[in-house]
Amino acid sequence: MATDIFLLNISGQDKPGLTSALTNVLSEYEAKVLDIGQANIHDTLSLGILFEIKSGKKSASVLKDLLFKSYELGINAKFTPITLDDYENWVTLQGKDRYIVTILGEKLTAKQISEVTKVISEKDLNIDSIKRLTGRTSLIKEEEDPKASIQLSIRGKIKSKVEFTEKFMQISRDLDVDIAFQEDNIYRRNRRLVCFDMDSTLIQTEVIDELAELAVVGKEVKAITEMAMQGEIDFNESFIRRMKLLKGLSEEVLHGVAVNLPITKGARRLITTLKKYGFKTAILSGGFTYFGNYLQKELGIDYVYANQLEIKNGALTGGYLGEIVDGNKKAEYLKEIAQKEGLHISQTIAVGDGANDLAMLNLAGLGIAFHAKPKVKDNAQSSISSIGLDGVLYLLGYHDKHIDLLE
Repeated sequence: MATDIFLLNISGQDKPGLTSALTNVLSEYEAKVLDIGQANIHDTLSLGILFEIKSGKKSASVLKDLLFKSYELGINAKFTPITLDDYENWVTLQGKDRYIVTILGEKLTAKQISEVTKVISEKDLNIDSIKRLTGRTSLIKEEEDPKASIQLSIRGKIKSKVEFTEKFMQISRDLDVDIAFQEDNIYRRNRRLVCFDMDSTLIQTEVIDELAELAVVGKEVKAITEMAMQGEIDFNESFIRRMKLLKGLSEEVLHGVAVNLPITKGARRLITTLKKYGFKTAILSGGFTYFGNYLQKELGIDYVYANQLEIKNGALTGGYLGEIVDGNKKAEYLKEIAQKEGLHISQTIAVGDGANDLAMLNLAGLGIAFHAKPKVKDNAQSSISSIGLDGVLYLLGYHDKHIDLLE
């Protein structure tokens, strides 16, 4: 039996019942819908229906009736005949690899989107869909926490993922925009554990530097901290040297710092959303359990692994208890928690800013460098530098409507 294939493209003012009316016409001619897709921007509809129908009188009649129905509804209709060869070539594309590219910023410009999509085009990849993840923005009312994100679903073969991500990183640096690139696989849609570094990630300070200022050894400790974060000296060595400088600081001072920790913008929104969607969360820190435990209660974190201060007679001894939590130890704890929760390592996410976070960022299914040092950004899978910590939700594919629904 001979059949014809047509692509029907509809555009015009959106109104209730359009899709129902058009598919009803198709049903009267026993047409088979091969594909259908719809988008709505500012109440303007773009609808595509790919359908197959018997050749001959039915084929001609259905086109006439669809045109009449479109005129009746006040919308524009365009028909494109599709050959069987073209259709079969389109079908074979579904076996190609799929990826997700997420673009983040306070605002997104045409230049930023143009440069990202240019890279995709140069690599002969197809964009299947583009989705806005953030809510509508007012042009009159100034937003307190502006953010914009779109998600591109792309398809095709990538010869070098390293080269691909390097091009995105260059655009990110040149145009002040965050670009995340992920494989669109079963694990991306089933992530269940998020592990955070604490200092300069979950909170907007380096606690050890604050303690040092209060112990009047600020310059000495800050210099050692910076060398460690830049990867210039071994973390363990820097930790021992800094701890000795804090000897004698009272526990009362520690408490004062804990209750005034500056929680990072977007952290509460992120963790509240993660918890309500069933994620487990953890703090994996080269900082101290004294402050990690406080944040655990404040934010509802599930796990805390950090260094334990040695306190005697109400003051720091300059020593510590147990093993030092360095970069490798953070990665070990990430793996340990994943096993405990019965998760594949690809279902995990790690977020951090320093060189001692790289091991866990590279181990996790998704590693995110958050407002990180250049060395960390250059070696991490993804990065967020333009907006707050709740930007992680957009990398997971959540739309503001999914988040605001829970608030």
